[in-house]
Amino acid sequence: MSQLQSSWEMHRQDMAYLPDPDMETVAASTSLPDPAGEFDRNVPRICGVCGDRATGFHFNAMTCEGCKGFFRRSMKRKAMFTCPFNGDCKITKDNRRHCQACRLKRCVDIGMMKEFILTDEEVQRKREMILKRKEEEALKESLKPKLSEEQQKVIDILLEAHHKTYDPTYSDFTKFRPPVRSRSSSRVAARSSSMLTQDFSSEDSTDAFGSDAFSTFPESVEPPMFSNLVLSEENDESSSMNIEFSHLSMLPHLADLVSYSIQKVIGFAKMIPGFRDLTAEDQIALLKSSAIEVIMLRSNQSFTLEDMSWTCGSTDFKYKVSDVTQAGHSMDLLEPLVKFQVGLKKLNLHEEEHVLLMAICILSPGRLQLPIPPDNPPKTHHPPSPPHPSSPPPDRPGVQDTSLVEAIQDRLSDTLQTYIRCRHPPPGSRLLYAKMIQKLADLRSLNEEHSKQYRCLSFQPEHSMQLTPLVLEVFGNEIS
Repeated sequence: MSQLQSSWEMHRQDMAYLPDPDMETVAASTSLPDPAGEFDRNVPRICGVCGDRATGFHFNAMTCEGCKGFFRRSMKRKAMFTCPFNGDCKITKDNRRHCQACRLKRCVDIGMMKEFILTDEEVQRKREMILKRKEEEALKESLKPKLSEEQQKVIDILLEAHHKTYDPTYSDFTKFRPPVRSRSSSRVAARSSSMLTQDFSSEDSTDAFGSDAFSTFPESVEPPMFSNLVLSEENDESSSMNIEFSHLSMLPHLADLVSYSIQKVIGFAKMIPGFRDLTAEDQIALLKSSAIEVIMLRSNQSFTLEDMSWTCGSTDFKYKVSDVTQAGHSMDLLEPLVKFQVGLKKLNLHEEEHVLLMAICILSPGRLQLPIPPDNPPKTHHPPSPPHPSSPPPDRPGVQDTSLVEAIQDRLSDTLQTYIRCRHPPPGSRLLYAKMIQKLADLRSLNEEHSKQYRCLSFQPEHSMQLTPLVLEVFGNEIS
């Protein structure tokens, strides 16, 4: 008996921390879990006393609410019943009130025990604990960060903008000048070191702002340049490859792809809340500076970790590092680009986080700073410098109203941080915002390297002629 009482005391202590929807009922009884999973939740439970539908284990036996209450009242009153019949009545749902003596006897026979009934003091204590628990949960819920209606609206708009400007079927790729892959260039690429594959996927956007180059860009011809880059694990004695500019067989196709992607980025940017509040000059300045970065971000949707390539539908539009080297780019860009794609892919961003990151990238007026994550608050109000301060990202050239751009970016950043706290479960959410902002800093470095390689390429008139007007407008035309 001492062992039973010990077990019961431990069970009552555990019960004090369990929430219960019916305080009166639970305070006066004890419901135990099914022993060893004997009862299937899909199988109807039957009261062991009267055969009615059981609601669980009460006082150590499976019973209905009626028999549970009857046993509790009888034990508390120390009732003594006498059977008016032969002392062996069959108790059913319909006649259970006819003979209290046989009903109580049946309760004891199936294992119901008075030791499992709480005292009045225990009932009161449990009520207080339940109320305290509910109050704590209500307070915790009230303090939990929530997306405001305005923030949710921003997210919905950005999701719609992305869906309108990104075609996951890549059906428009067939309109580009066809890809031509040179075997000789492929063999050179195969000997390079640690080469990966990247592809900048296209997306749905429209014309730009008022600039002739933005509005007259031909729909069927589009420049790729830095966009669909592809890297594949290989070895090279140097970090960059010697590019044979006379054999850039993939340049026309990738030029069309990049040009197409720029159009989609423009269309996405125009739908970002607050972007149209900027002057046309600042809109164009931001787009010219961020276009390649956003294309790299968007291309992550088609990037696959299995073979480090960008797969955009059919095998014709599966891009590897050799394809990009045949468009004039070296490993100084491609290797860090693939590492960036791998790191971004492993963050497992929600689509909401992805579109917010793209919007923040566009609305970046100047140097980026890596923030202290919310779950690790700083002791001072001064955020630290980015992890790689040796070469800080350059300011966006040409932006005049930086304060307005920063205000729009701050709203987007607040929305992203709130979304992560509310909707991204741990452990993936830990330091996620800081990691995402670091990706923007990495993009600045990639942007710089792309600009260097683009200038080198565009100095060659025969290759500059393969580019589209939009690519020349956004990235600059080095040929006078």
